[in-house]
Amino acid sequence: MSRTTLEPTATTTRTSPSQTAAQTDFDEVAEAYDESLPAHVVEHYLAKRLTFIREHTRPGPTLDLGCGTGLLAERVSDAGYAVTPLDPFRGMLRVLGRRRPDLPAVQASGTSLPFPDRTFALTYCVAVMHHVADPDAVRQTLIEMVRVTRPGGHVLVWDHNPRNPYWPLLMQRVPQDTGAERLIPEQEILDGLAAGGARPLVVKPLGLVPDFAPRRLLPVATGLERLVEHAPLLNRLCAHNVILAVKDGRAAT
Repeated sequence: MSRTTLEPTATTTRTSPSQTAAQTDFDEVAEAYDESLPAHVVEHYLAKRLTFIREHTRPGPTLDLGCGTGLLAERVSDAGYAVTPLDPFRGMLRVLGRRRPDLPAVQASGTSLPFPDRTFALTYCVAVMHHVADPDAVRQTLIEMVRVTRPGGHVLVWDHNPRNPYWPLLMQRVPQDTGAERLIPEQEILDGLAAGGARPLVVKPLGLVPDFAPRRLLPVATGLERLVEHAPLLNRLCAHNVILAVKDGRAAT
């Protein structure tokens, strides 16, 4: 297993999102969602995520859980993966459908996936779990991701790193974050995957480019990102926790 952060994860209180902050209605923000972040930063992270997927997995039936408007799903599809985009919000899928009608999407919740066991060779979610937020729902979603993955297949979770100090500030600047989110500790994700019958292959922090980095500073930010990603201890402050797990071939489904 390739892992750069094997130390115990800093504890985070396992509470549900604030009762004073309503969960995001992504139907309301769907039309503005793709413009909520600078295009050059979006492109940086799309390329980074696609590169990781291509380096660590092989094309096959793939589930993009919480696909949103499908920007990553279409990149993964164009790379040869047979992608099924899934999201609980019809508005997000409507935006995807206008851009890529060749990617038939499914509207459903991650806590109860409408697929048989062992359907996908790769199941992934990106920037989803902190919106799921509730500890029980996070765990159930992870278990469901493993359930619908084939034995020997991969489950990828790419989400905000609670150790990164700038998330509380940046999350105030986008319409999809209301304050009801919860940054999920790495160990919580690992525990949920293990409960489903998956073991980690790669566990590492990646990314550092701030979501609102000016275009002119992007080369500097990406250079710093590469340095920090490879620096022991310092890399614990990267923007995202990236966990790639394999479903145990002996796991019951």
